Amino acid sequence: MGDKLLPEPDKKEHLISESLVQINKDKNTIKERFSPPKGFQWVEENSDSFGYFIENFKLKSYGSPILKYDGSSISTQNLHEAVFDIDTGTQDLQQCADAVIRLRAEYLFKSKKFDEIKFHFTSGDLVSWNDYKNGIRSFVKGNSVSFKKVAEPDSSYENFRKYLDVIFNYSGTISLSKETKNVTKNSHLKTGDILITPGSPGHVVFIAGVCKNKDGKKLFLLSEGFTPAQSIHLLSNPFEKNISPWYNLDVDNSETKTARYIFKPTNFRQF
Repeated sequence: MGDKLLPEPDKKEHLISESLVQINKDKNTIKERFSPPKGFQWVEENSDSFGYFIENFKLKSYGSPILKYDGSSISTQNLHEAVFDIDTGTQDLQQCADAVIRLRAEYLFKSKKFDEIKFHFTSGDLVSWNDYKNGIRSFVKGNSVSFKKVAEPDSSYENFRKYLDVIFNYSGTISLSKETKNVTKNSHLKTGDILITPGSPGHVVFIAGVCKNKDGKKLFLLSEGFTPAQSIHLLSNPFEKNISPWYNLDVDNSETKTARYIFKPTNFRQF
């Protein structure tokens, strides 16, 4: 996933400015755990929104490691501040774009917006939860995809997870980029938006929280999945440690550095 991966920050660095952010390590949602820097306030989300769903998503206890799909730890454990309390599955499927798809789909499922649960394969074929739960399955042969009803109707959550694994297997940053629209102004950025480089390899992170000061300046929290499939996690900010894990983002920057990846060009998109 990346010719633009970043080297790890110098672990011997000791000249770190004083943090302006309070991390409430005993709290287990993003909004409760991460206080904004002084002078900033959380931007409130509507209670039925995707952003509200993310900001209030349950986190694992503070200090939890990022685990691969097989249960082993990844080697880099110093670049995250939170781990989402959601399974990764037992296969190497739920990677970067899939983490965004997973949370988006979980939000729509929880909200009973079943008609909106539909994602494209990289091939361009649209695969909906409504079709899948009614027994229709996709059959991929080379670059062609065909559909046939071969199973009994099943609207259970267990079947929903099977549907998502199919999506993870055949979708990615290219299809996710096409399913979202461009964000051209900082004032329009909101929780749930994505920063994406479509490609093979590509990468994507998503905005997991937004705060704003009285002048309208915004700061952002960023989260991601990664490859191999691993825990969805909230990134620290090794470049501005005094405001970490908040990031100062600008849609007009030629590139955007995140803890584990450089996005060049900067490409923000939203559902």
